[in-house]
Amino acid sequence: MHKTNRVWIIDDDRSIRWVLEKALQQAGIATNSFENGDSALTQLSRERPDAIISDIRMPGIDGLSLLNNIQVDHPSMPIIIMTAHSDLDSAVAAYQSGAFEYLPKPFDVDEAVAVTQRALAHAQEQLSDETDTEIPDMGTEIIGEAPAMQEVFRAIGRLSQSNITVLINGESGTGKELVAQALHRHSPRRQGPFIALNMAAIPRDLIESELFGHEKGAFTGAAAQRQGRFEQADGGTLFLDEIGDMPAETQTRLLRVLADGEFYRVGGHTPIKVDVRIIAATHQNLETLVEDNRFREDLFHRLNVIRIHIPKLSDRREDIPKLAQHFFHKAASELGVEPKVLLPETETYLCSLDWPGNVRQIENTCRWITVMASGREVHIEDLPPELMDAKEVSAPSGDWDKALRHWADQALSRGQRDILSEAVPVFERALIETALKHTAGRKRDAANLLGWGRNTLTRKLKELGMSDNGDD
Repeated sequence: MHKTNRVWIIDDDRSIRWVLEKALQQAGIATNSFENGDSALTQLSRERPDAIISDIRMPGIDGLSLLNNIQVDHPSMPIIIMTAHSDLDSAVAAYQSGAFEYLPKPFDVDEAVAVTQRALAHAQEQLSDETDTEIPDMGTEIIGEAPAMQEVFRAIGRLSQSNITVLINGESGTGKELVAQALHRHSPRRQGPFIALNMAAIPRDLIESELFGHEKGAFTGAAAQRQGRFEQADGGTLFLDEIGDMPAETQTRLLRVLADGEFYRVGGHTPIKVDVRIIAATHQNLETLVEDNRFREDLFHRLNVIRIHIPKLSDRREDIPKLAQHFFHKAASELGVEPKVLLPETETYLCSLDWPGNVRQIENTCRWITVMASGREVHIEDLPPELMDAKEVSAPSGDWDKALRHWADQALSRGQRDILSEAVPVFERALIETALKHTAGRKRDAANLLGWGRNTLTRKLKELGMSDNGDD
């Protein structure tokens, strides 16, 4: 996930730059060189190196001022300060300003390479520390071990140093806003605001006022000036959900903002400049909307710079148990009760459902179960009626082998082995419990229904750890 190590060298002495470039490149470290700090600062607004080696005395901004400037926006970036004036005052000033290391000239080339490698190792540790503090937070919100979800996480990682526009595709309830929040939280704008606006939830005649704000008296009911979401998101991220529902006239205004970085409030005459990163999302096929002339093609290309697809829940069934566990704990915390636990057969049953409402549906289901189920362990009969009905519709009698094949296919796709040892006990337990239910717990009659002898059923009950307190 971490890019190739890149070090910037800033020195007005061309020979120093040349020596350092060659030595670091031989050590496998990529370099960029600048003859003054001003040009480096300009470039820093576009990209970020892993470490910087800077002279202390240069034309224009000097090394210590440069160090102070960089520390404001990039406090964890290691900066090595070089100087020919190897006196105590310079060394103290460099360290007090937050320099990683102080390198007096003339320096030993091997020592310079070693110091740089230490700086890069420090940068990597800082990155790991940031990841360690943030990824668990993402993990509690976006749960996914399925390959398709791992690809989403990789995309968030690859974009973590970028302000690029992102378009998120996914069905309703898949968690598009959670991914948008993660993109913001793992970006250079993480300190800025994250503002979300759902196009489908706002009346068409209010969308422009919501986005761009309005002046006092701009329309009936506009009793005071109001900031729009673009102004609120200045310096941060604006998440536009269900972008496909945006009216044509608003699409035109949005395109202008993306092109110029400025807009007018509704009823206003003064342009307002903003610095906003756009993340858009939709459950619709925007290409189809473009073909039908319902979405501007030029706006589509502006938004469709990087696309992330979030799979529907039925395409990542292996994540259902962890999602259920997470939402049970969340609901229990909200309600001040003990978290529910799925019995193995209930878990298997839930994994076989289609979940048309995706992650949002499973969250609502877990909240319902937390309120309505009597015991701590969740039995199949504790599930909401609509899930029982859905199973009857989606898996009619005789289709159980299709569900089994699907489970086996999913298990093998995620690298599972020895699947019979998991499947056979579940299969046998289900048949035994059903047979015992039909015979009111009489084991001899249940054995007949199963085609087993009485002793075989007793042995199986013991092997499977099932209660052996029925009647003969």
